[in-house]
Amino acid sequence: MPDYGHPLRFGSFITPSAASPQRPVALTALSEELGLDLATFQDHPYQPSFLDTWTLMSYAAARTERIHLAGNVLNLPLRPPAVLAKAVASLDLLSGGRVALGLGAGGFWDAIEAYGGTRLQPGEAVDALDEAIAIIRGVWDASDRSLLAVDGDHHRVHGAKRGPAPAHEVPIWLGALKPRMLRLVGRAADGWLPSLPYLQPGDLQRGMRVIDEAARGAGRDPAEVVRLLNVTPDTGVDELVRLAVEDGVSTFVVMGDDEGGLRRFAGLAHEVRARVAEAREGAGVPERGRVRGPSALARRLPGIGYDALPAALAERAVEPGDPAYGRYTSSYLRGGAPGLVLRPRSVAEVQAAVAVAREHRHLPLGVLSAGHGISGRSLNRGGLVLDVSALDTVEVVDAATGRVRLGPGARWVDVARALAPHGLAISSGDYGGVGVGGLATAGGVGWFARSHGLTIDHLTAVEVVLADGRVVRTSAEEEPDLFWAVRGAGANFGVATSFELTAARVGTIAFAQLAFEVADTAAFLERWGRELEAADRSVTGQVILGGGRGGARTAQAMLVVDADEPDTVVERLQPIAEVAPLLQQQVVLTTFDQVMGAFSSDEPQRGRGEPRSHSGLADHLSPALAAEVAALLDTGTSHFFSVRAVGGAVADVPSAATAYAGRSAAFALAGFGAGSSFDAAWERLVPHLSGSYLSFETGTGPLWLERAFPPAHLARLRELKRRYDPSGLFRDNFFIDPAVDAAEGPAA
Repeated sequence: MPDYGHPLRFGSFITPSAASPQRPVALTALSEELGLDLATFQDHPYQPSFLDTWTLMSYAAARTERIHLAGNVLNLPLRPPAVLAKAVASLDLLSGGRVALGLGAGGFWDAIEAYGGTRLQPGEAVDALDEAIAIIRGVWDASDRSLLAVDGDHHRVHGAKRGPAPAHEVPIWLGALKPRMLRLVGRAADGWLPSLPYLQPGDLQRGMRVIDEAARGAGRDPAEVVRLLNVTPDTGVDELVRLAVEDGVSTFVVMGDDEGGLRRFAGLAHEVRARVAEAREGAGVPERGRVRGPSALARRLPGIGYDALPAALAERAVEPGDPAYGRYTSSYLRGGAPGLVLRPRSVAEVQAAVAVAREHRHLPLGVLSAGHGISGRSLNRGGLVLDVSALDTVEVVDAATGRVRLGPGARWVDVARALAPHGLAISSGDYGGVGVGGLATAGGVGWFARSHGLTIDHLTAVEVVLADGRVVRTSAEEEPDLFWAVRGAGANFGVATSFELTAARVGTIAFAQLAFEVADTAAFLERWGRELEAADRSVTGQVILGGGRGGARTAQAMLVVDADEPDTVVERLQPIAEVAPLLQQQVVLTTFDQVMGAFSSDEPQRGRGEPRSHSGLADHLSPALAAEVAALLDTGTSHFFSVRAVGGAVADVPSAATAYAGRSAAFALAGFGAGSSFDAAWERLVPHLSGSYLSFETGTGPLWLERAFPPAHLARLRELKRRYDPSGLFRDNFFIDPAVDAAEGPAA
């Protein structure tokens, strides 16, 4: 039989004994301590002396950090597949992608029937398992917008909603012995999990052949199926090496609950790996990580070195033919179709991913942190995407001083929830589902802008992987020029892997939602602008208006007041509430994390098109600007227009202090529309604007950079780009071209 070249893995097979319920948990922790890759558990729900395996796995996941967990194997007749799929996805999400699904068709039918299960004949049990696999994978496919329907003879779902998707592509391993089950393994499963003591001479080899033939018949590469084997503690090194090299087994799971046996088995792993590696080198068998079938390989794009990826990146990489690919075809508003997605989990892996990007300099490059971005430039078509969502640390380093460390993949709602118990908050946009990385390098106009400034105003240090792969820490004392640049133009200078910030003291706040009847849009905007500028700094908010051809419209306003006394809140909101007739009003005392949670969603991104939005900063809502905004809305070219308050603490920071330059602005404007008519209407606003906030801008090219950065800022940014990214590797998000001189124009 062939050696499929799969990486060797070692695991434990633990009895879920109820006699000493902490014992299996301790053995799981010991398995992790000994360096084993996997802990598996028997599943006999009808056994009165056993714990429930799924409950045990959940508890064990919470007590461990690295080791993967699986049933060995789960009893499908007593676990409805749709509910099991949701349980697996939930535990995988909670554990950070550490779950595998081992399944069995049944066997102890008297006991199963006694527990309410349905007795099946052997052929029926295989059919039921086949139907269950379709349901489980269908539930996990959250990127499919259709309702799930499987009309099986034994398992059925009719119009089921899909999701959640697991954190990683959970493999399905089947415990099987008979030919029909083995053919199902080859056709539909990701792994075969038999037990060596139950195999007769020749069974292993015959099973391998049946699986391989079935895989080929289904258009699969036989190496897509991982071969696991439960072995006894006395299985020696020679036998393990033979099973790997001659029979294709790559995952060995030791049976038994003896600590000494576990330690002896774990002690063999290093020698087995070394000897198998030596044998593979001599036989010319390359080690293969994840194996994709012909249909997935056919969707690869030319010009991408898929097979040359570092092993750590290849294991989690997503290609167009992979089940997880749907996540990367949609952002908040924009569609995408990248050729390869790299998902690093550490700074070292980010460095490796940047090296891959350098080798593919001819391809577009997007960096995705988490959540959504309005411009959608984290995705692309045919290029690379570096998804750093796994770097999602939220750490309160020192609650007394407000010092916080964040990973770029954390979402701001999670940051708010972690900081709330300490009475801390960071002004961080107005939508909790946004990722830290993009916002914390662009500016960060949030609910506390007027009282506490921009997000970047709270930064004290940023760790960045540069285009050449170096990791640098930048702050006011370390690489201060780079620290200046990443606060407003960070996407141009590298991949941020860690942020240190000083959070503000924030307790109970007021959140107000007001709906105004607007008869004269221009007059309304003028009055809104005057009252917001005159308001106490504790008041920050925005107003949203929709398009329509003339006539009255409704304006929706949302405001935060950083105060907890009802009388104070009413006093500070009253002038704003009198700007126009109120249709509706609601004011509640709450906390910042509750506000961020209210404006957040865990639903899959659904954007498919090419959104068009424009952004501007305005020192005041002048009569001329208000008239142009009203005209734009009256023509119907913009269906959504927001005016966010800035000023206050934002203006306390000198314009030259950060790459973000728009410190004089009291308002940030953003409009969404379509077509050239929207672009033309927006251009009539530009003479009345003092800058642009690029996070809400879909326009690209020199014109938009010149609107966002004054000449002195842009000249300094170009010089820094020449220093830190002279080849222009990071160029697909408001590219500051190092070959362009601010004064002379494009280089010859």
